[in-house]
Amino acid sequence: MAQHHSELKWIDELKFDAFQNGKTIRIDANPDENASTGVRPKALILSSLAGCTAIDVVEMLKKMRVEFSDFSIKVTGDLTEEHPTTYHTVHLTYLVRLNNSADKDKVEKAVNLSQEKYCGVTAMVKKFADLKVAIEYL
Repeated sequence: MAQHHSELKWIDELKFDAFQNGKTIRIDANPDENASTGVRPKALILSSLAGCTAIDVVEMLKKMRVEFSDFSIKVTGDLTEEHPTTYHTVHLTYLVRLNNSADKDKVEKAVNLSQEKYCGVTAMVKKFADLKVAIEYL
């Protein structure tokens, strides 16, 4: 059975370092965003979602021989009012600059395959939030 492993160490105040595969992610819940030295734990879910689906889509576009010069993803999570606050809606927008606009159908196919079949983080997010997906061409 496959497993992932992560370790967390308290640094001070509301700062923690998460260790994964020899790499470190700083988590900081300082209410003053300007003084924070890390990322928010809930927002990491959004980054994980973007990273997971980006890997899928870029791999598929390369296999489909789709040429693109820019690719990014924007993710926004809308939080509930009541505690514990959770994401009730997540907006995921793919931004792609294609070298050939005729490849838009391939981009849509890759995004759909990632969302419906391959991205495990998408499957997890869909269990607790309404996921809205869009594609914008640059």
